[in-house]
Amino acid sequence: MKKVRISVVKYANSYPFVWGIKASHIDELAVVETDHPSECASKLINGKADIGLVPVAALPEVGNYEIINNYCIGAVKKVKTVMLLSNNDFKDISSIFLDYRSRSSVALARVLAMHMWKREFKWLGTSGEFDFTNIPDKHAVVLIGDQCFEYEPNFRFGLDLAEEWKKYTGFPFVFACWIANKKIDVKFLKKFNEALKSGLENIDRVVEDFSNSGVIKGKTLKNYLTYNIDYILDENKKKGMELFIDLISKT
Repeated sequence: MKKVRISVVKYANSYPFVWGIKASHIDELAVVETDHPSECASKLINGKADIGLVPVAALPEVGNYEIINNYCIGAVKKVKTVMLLSNNDFKDISSIFLDYRSRSSVALARVLAMHMWKREFKWLGTSGEFDFTNIPDKHAVVLIGDQCFEYEPNFRFGLDLAEEWKKYTGFPFVFACWIANKKIDVKFLKKFNEALKSGLENIDRVVEDFSNSGVIKGKTLKNYLTYNIDYILDENKKKGMELFIDLISKT
């Protein structure tokens, strides 16, 4: 039987999902790859993966997709890993670099700029060679992922974009959710969703196993996974998702 192809985000916020997949041996029944969020989206859009933890901003591009469970990468307050960083006061910023690894966070920055901040900026692209720590005067950068913990202290100014969204809309923000672009075997899907659940129910073991894997370690990692990331895709988050997708179309 052909193995199911799964794309999961490679950042610390997905450690519980990765742990659950490995602990339950789902990876023996599937081809599991860890990717930047934008790559997860591309794989589902281009049919190179069957299941993915896909940025919400990319969902309209996937086309015929189905949300396969009630798990996500979300935040009900500060997320700490989606930041607008600068060495200038916000009022003095004229240009913003956009993290090439992101889809939802880049779209979120544009939505907030138009609808909440009422500001126009020059939007600038980045690449793998971009120096995220060396931003010119009157510039800012949208930075995502674990490196926010490492780089934020180098900047004088920072905005947490999940917190800004909550202030503007009253809703939590969903960065990515689990979708499939085709019909998945029901038995496999049941095992897969049980695997994700097991990761979320074993955060202490997740922290123990991943504590030396990246920038975020130990107690800081546990606090991040417990208090900054919210994994349950409840009705309030779904309403926030719908609003976000609608605002993207108007931005």
